[in-house]
Amino acid sequence: MKAITLYSHAIGPNPWKVAIVLSSLGLPYETIFVDFKDVKLPPYVDLNPNGRLPTIIDPNNGTQLWESGAIVHYLIETYDHDHKISYDSTPERFLTQQWLHFQASGQGPYYGQLGWFVRQSENQNVAIERYTNEVRRVTGVLDKALSGRQWLVGDKCTFADLAFVPWQNMVGMIVQDKDVEQDFARSFPNVQAWMERMKQMPAVVKVLQDKDNAMAEMMQTN
Repeated sequence: MKAITLYSHAIGPNPWKVAIVLSSLGLPYETIFVDFKDVKLPPYVDLNPNGRLPTIIDPNNGTQLWESGAIVHYLIETYDHDHKISYDSTPERFLTQQWLHFQASGQGPYYGQLGWFVRQSENQNVAIERYTNEVRRVTGVLDKALSGRQWLVGDKCTFADLAFVPWQNMVGMIVQDKDVEQDFARSFPNVQAWMERMKQMPAVVKVLQDKDNAMAEMMQTN
């Protein structure tokens, strides 16, 4: 099998969501890092007209695809024939899709907006308060769903769980407030335990280490 090309960024969490799925499925892939200043310019914008990361190119069947949720669906449908991190039964098959959609529409946008406003030099207290509350709300939904269970769907870790890892792992970096970070840890013990379970999985360990290495290299070159 030829390696799938993943266009990524050292910090941006969405490409790392795809990397975790690729690694969990044992698929060969190579990463090309694209600077944020270049995502709206050729040649990258020729691959993804939306100018966002990630994008993949699968040379095994000529597929070129962008949007992380669509990419996850593609990888599962195309390569997870043994249902290592998915289900072929009902309702589990649709419940995993439900959680992936919640990650893409609920977790990613709100966590990202909070991170953006926190980094602004101007006083953005109202926006920071709003998006901190939204991050808390999303985490609360997860915590409630995980009450009395280990995984979001069924009795195993699936792509629905794994999709949440990159953003949830960056909560401390996003909020940039130790008190808020510690309050999250106390308030949402089910999410904390869930994250720890996933962070012990070899595929997740590998990808998060790859991410740390990419961030360290980026910092050295800037």
